[in-house]
Amino acid sequence: MHRRPFLFTLALSLLLSVPAAPAAAADEPRRPNFLFIIVDDQSPFDLKAYNPKSALHTPHLDRLAARGMVLDGAYHMGSFSGAVCTPSRHMIMSGRSVWHLPIGPHAGAHCPPDLPQGTIPAVFNRAGYDTMRTCKLGNSYEAANQLFTVRKDASKRGGTDETGSAWHGEQVLAYLKNRAATQDRDPFLIHFGFSHPHDTRDGKSDLLAKYGATNHTDRAAPPPAHPRQPALPENYLPAHPFSHGHDDVRDEVAVSGVWARRDERTIRNEIGRQFACSEAIDVEIGRVLAELGAMGELDHTYIFYTADHGMAIGRHGLQGKQNLYEHTWRVPFIAQGPGIEPGTRAVANAYLGDVLATLCDFAGIAAPASNEGLSLRPVLEGKKPVIRDTVYGVYSGGTKPGMRAVKHGDWKLVKFDVMGGTVRETQLFNLRENPHEFLEQHHSPALVALTGVKPAAHQRNLATDPRHAAKLAEMETLLLAEMRRLHDPWRLWNQPSDGLTPPPEPPAGAAKKKAKN
Repeated sequence: MHRRPFLFTLALSLLLSVPAAPAAAADEPRRPNFLFIIVDDQSPFDLKAYNPKSALHTPHLDRLAARGMVLDGAYHMGSFSGAVCTPSRHMIMSGRSVWHLPIGPHAGAHCPPDLPQGTIPAVFNRAGYDTMRTCKLGNSYEAANQLFTVRKDASKRGGTDETGSAWHGEQVLAYLKNRAATQDRDPFLIHFGFSHPHDTRDGKSDLLAKYGATNHTDRAAPPPAHPRQPALPENYLPAHPFSHGHDDVRDEVAVSGVWARRDERTIRNEIGRQFACSEAIDVEIGRVLAELGAMGELDHTYIFYTADHGMAIGRHGLQGKQNLYEHTWRVPFIAQGPGIEPGTRAVANAYLGDVLATLCDFAGIAAPASNEGLSLRPVLEGKKPVIRDTVYGVYSGGTKPGMRAVKHGDWKLVKFDVMGGTVRETQLFNLRENPHEFLEQHHSPALVALTGVKPAAHQRNLATDPRHAAKLAEMETLLLAEMRRLHDPWRLWNQPSDGLTPPPEPPAGAAKKKAKN
């Protein structure tokens, strides 16, 4: 008759002796997820978040901007190749600066051999994250890309769901649905990349119609005009005023639908195609964000939206990405997540190479020793307006030394040393007073009549204005200091040589071949 109390006491003892692991796990802080969205070839000024006059309809990106922070000073550092995507995406993945990449002209001296193990997927794999990637193929960092646990890459620049941006969206949705079905609770990092709006900009038929555009294929004639086509850019020119040093690069002469044309009908139609492709991307972003919301993950996920570089499409008479004007040197950068105050903006002076450090900082992971970027977290949390005072840019994928730029405060200097020394130009802009970088040519009465944009008298290149001689000298000194600090292997015509031996030229035709994707 004493057996029952004994059994009860034994059962209670066993129950109390079970480890309380689930309760302890529940008390641990939840690690955040990351959705890193990157598009191919998009100027920030395409988006209403940067240009309220833009005709581009992107309600999901508008909502992302309203719920997060927009950076007004995010840049890609530049390129030594016509395929600007390639160094840009290396910098994103590795956090290295432009002259310290494994594909750079002095890689042996400035890049560690084990760099792939210090890239985004490797770092987050080691930290226990589930990593997934979808993006275009080519012109990227293959040694890093192959380290994502799940990889669904393909180049999709067609005008249907299967051949366009919807394909990339489906890869992310399938991944998220599989996580839900398997009750996967690991934190995730998703690299959500798109092949568009990079050319060929074959948009979906309904979106092309919305923007009055056609997938034009007749090289002998311009496309038809349509009243729904977007207006010409404010800083449109029918031709750049001088050679920018890479006049025969594919983007300037061989893009289907544009070729070497810069007339109003061609440019407006191509912007319409760009916008059709960009709106299709926005649709896919909306689908993925809705799925994250349905899964209960949205409030635990940091979302970043950017592009690998900007794009001209008629601005300053240029078509491609091989220049250092703000429309092409800058990139869109929007961030939303815990601790980021909704509806805010900051300059930041960010590089795309800061992405790795930023992701690590928010995840509570130590950035790898090979990383050279800075975390944007202090800016995104409203603690600092910028993370650096000076921004450097380079394009040397054409004739050498090429173009260089430096920005400090409101001031920006651009140098062209191209075409074997036959073109040497200097531009000085106050970006607060001349944000579109208007040149003398923008004041032409015929152009003003065409665009409806009349620049103010002071909105022009100030490099030859004696009132700004001291500022010009200051910026020249700053540019040289940045070139030295970052191991730029060239010097410009009015700089000391520093005893440098310029890198050898690539084999004939190599640059054109690389610039295709």
